[in-house]
Amino acid sequence: MTGFHETLRALRVWDTELPPFDPHSAPADPLPLFREWFTSAARAGQTEPHTMALATVDAAGRPDVRTVMLHDADERGWHFASHATSAKGRQLAADPHAALHFYWLVQGRQVRLRGRVSSGTPEEAYADLHARSTGALAAALVGRQSEVLPSLEELERAGAAAWRRAEAEPDADVETWTRYVLEPDEAEFFQGDALRRHVRLRYRRAPGGRWDRDLLWP
Repeated sequence: MTGFHETLRALRVWDTELPPFDPHSAPADPLPLFREWFTSAARAGQTEPHTMALATVDAAGRPDVRTVMLHDADERGWHFASHATSAKGRQLAADPHAALHFYWLVQGRQVRLRGRVSSGTPEEAYADLHARSTGALAAALVGRQSEVLPSLEELERAGAAAWRRAEAEPDADVETWTRYVLEPDEAEFFQGDALRRHVRLRYRRAPGGRWDRDLLWP
């Protein structure tokens, strides 16, 4: 049986054709470029391109990270949702600064965003919750995210009860469900290169609503 280190060292990176990227032709702000790259990744066959890593900090200043789903990207920022009572919800309430990271392997592309997160309105949270599947509503109805779970049997019972309620009450509300939006003050677009001459374009928000752009060494 092949060991961990042998397997790790045998792995290839970007064993695929990488698209070109001319940073000089990039738009003046990051949103149009993100939408273009997102659509391109999806059309190229990237699995779940809407998944992203969300990094926050806890009360002691220690970083925390998890994978969440992108719900929208517009002029307000990058949207996601969760329970306000979850670990990430509590951390964002204490310190709203956060970072997002997308990795689209099929094209060797990454997008990194840093900024401040704010909460949407209860109406936005309700609309977000009911735009999703019955299973998503059931999961939200279970709640108690990040709490200690005594047993898998208890999860099974709670999940079954939540499914029954979600099917019987498709308009049920979950008060802790929150729509969040990260308004970036910095965005970086990374295009991998087979010869390791990776292209990194960074946007930084400047006074007056405009964006400054810089190339970064890979």
